[in-house]
Amino acid sequence: HVQLVESGGDSVQAGGSLRLQCVASVYTVDTDCMAWYRQTPGDTRRGVASIETDGSTRIADSVKGRFTISQDKYENTLYLLMNSLHPDDTAMYYCAAGPRAACGGWWDGGFEYWGQGTQVTVS
Repeated sequence: HVQLVESGGDSVQAGGSLRLQCVASVYTVDTDCMAWYRQTPGDTRRGVASIETDGSTRIADSVKGRFTISQDKYENTLYLLMNSLHPDDTAMYYCAAGPRAACGGWWDGGFEYWGQGTQVTVS
């Protein structure tokens, strides 16, 4: 069983930056794919960025060029650096972990483990 704990969410002004952090209790084959999703009230959860154990990344078009995903395997930590934030980036951000196949697309059903979320508000 993998536990994920996010942090780093905050309220910022448009144009600002934030770095989200997700600490995993353990890195296993169940964390070969790590990702960030976000959700606003009344909307579905949408993929933002993902990273595979070999370092390959995928970034959603809506945040490409502004967001960067990275991980520190030694610290079991996943990061999301968010620059040039827009009010449209306001959402609850979730960390997700799953097998490598989960990184094949943005379908969130491929992820087995989720964090509790961290709120990002851009005004």
